[in-house]
Amino acid sequence: MPHAADRAVRGLLRAREAALLSLAGSGDQPPVTIPRDPAREAARRELAKRMYHENDPGLFQRALSAFLDWVGRMLSAAASATPGGTLGLVVVVLAVIAVIGALWWRLGTPHRRPVSAAALFDDRPRSAAEHRAAAEAHAAQGHWNQALQERMRAVVRSLEERALLDVRPGRTADEAADEAGRVLPAHPDRLRAAAREFDDVTYGGRRATQASYERIAELDRDLERTRPTLTASTASTAHHVRRGDAE
Repeated sequence: MPHAADRAVRGLLRAREAALLSLAGSGDQPPVTIPRDPAREAARRELAKRMYHENDPGLFQRALSAFLDWVGRMLSAAASATPGGTLGLVVVVLAVIAVIGALWWRLGTPHRRPVSAAALFDDRPRSAAEHRAAAEAHAAQGHWNQALQERMRAVVRSLEERALLDVRPGRTADEAADEAGRVLPAHPDRLRAAAREFDDVTYGGRRATQASYERIAELDRDLERTRPTLTASTASTAHHVRRGDAE
């Protein structure tokens, strides 16, 4: 760095001499004082030469220096605004870290809840009539979430009792809607919509309304009056169910 500074000084002197000669015209004329602007321009041209910038820091170093300067200014400003100066700032930062750590330890790592990972039926087996009675009791009290859930369970249990669905523990509302839509081709969209409403209320945190409950109740009544379109697998299931009842 001293060598570069020495070269820069010599360059400035040469630029000054060149400016003097260009303004003097000839040696017979008296010397003149260099105006400020030509001198500045001569110095700028001289210092712009590559030889004076060979040891300049690179782009990354300049960016890092600028960032560290900015951090230093921010910390200085925070320290001046915090009671106790730098020590007070350190105490505040440690307190914030302690609070975050306590919350993390108390609440644990956040996890997303699955949309529909649990089974449709989660307690003792009940008939479709029992689920309907429970749904009507909840609806009479304005408990629309519970009413909608029980009515959807009544829909699926009724299809199982009619041997249109096999009795399978762990079935979800979406699975029941897809399977029922194949044997009740007039209502697949309504079945899927009912399953979505059940999932939204049960797992998505949404609140049911009287209108959403009435839609599923109406679907339940319509399905009871609908004749199924039996496939080979459905006919086999119905045969085994009737045979089991007979035995």
